[in-house]
Amino acid sequence: MTDQPASPPSLDTDSAHSARVWNYLLEGKDNFAADREAGDMILQMFPGIARVARTQRRFLTRAVRFLAAEAGIRQFLDIGTGLPTADNTHEVAQRLAPESRVVYVDNDPLVLVHAQALLTSTPEGRTDYIEADVRDPEKILDGARRTLDFDRPIALMMLGILGQIPDSDEPGTIVSRLLTALPPGSYLALSDGTDTDESLREAIAVYNANSASSYHLRSAEQIASFFEGLELVEPGVVPSGRWRPDVSGSAENVYAVCGVGRKP
Repeated sequence: MTDQPASPPSLDTDSAHSARVWNYLLEGKDNFAADREAGDMILQMFPGIARVARTQRRFLTRAVRFLAAEAGIRQFLDIGTGLPTADNTHEVAQRLAPESRVVYVDNDPLVLVHAQALLTSTPEGRTDYIEADVRDPEKILDGARRTLDFDRPIALMMLGILGQIPDSDEPGTIVSRLLTALPPGSYLALSDGTDTDESLREAIAVYNANSASSYHLRSAEQIASFFEGLELVEPGVVPSGRWRPDVSGSAENVYAVCGVGRKP
């Protein structure tokens, strides 16, 4: 792995951080008291948030499986990686195509500490980790070029990350800049939380007031706009549990939407 510091970065354990709260909601162990307190506040106000977290994670598995098995993608740029858990992007992709290359991007110090778990590639493939903020697409693209061939299609994975960007930072422009650098035949896989439920809106407001980071719910229409100029893969932008659900999986409606689009 390149660009990893010789010693672990300092961790702010006194404030909740989104990757660690999400890890707690997924019943992981890489979190601190502040993260658990924030997670419990959300759970108390909106008990369905844990189901949303699990459904979002299952979408990642299905999207990567589609991209590797059906779309023939062999390169992935996963921004807003979060803490390692079961079925990370490279594990799903390399089970189907061992030669797949995956670059992970995150700026949470604890994710960086655990990044080695994301770099256990097959001999045929390759993985890398970039410490960068999604609001710095040039740094991300420059770093990704060490591992990915930008003359061949790349799948841009942005699951739950644009919700962490306020409208003032122009998330649509960030997506557009990243996609502009990718060749035709590339894909965008994206999911984020919607603002359709009052209890969820109130829970997120409490979370934002007690966290070092913030989350911004948007309408399904706003989230769908991030796919402008792309060819949407069926069934389009839909609730996360309804995007090509497994036979044994759930197609329930949850408070998030997702989609996959192809760059023509």
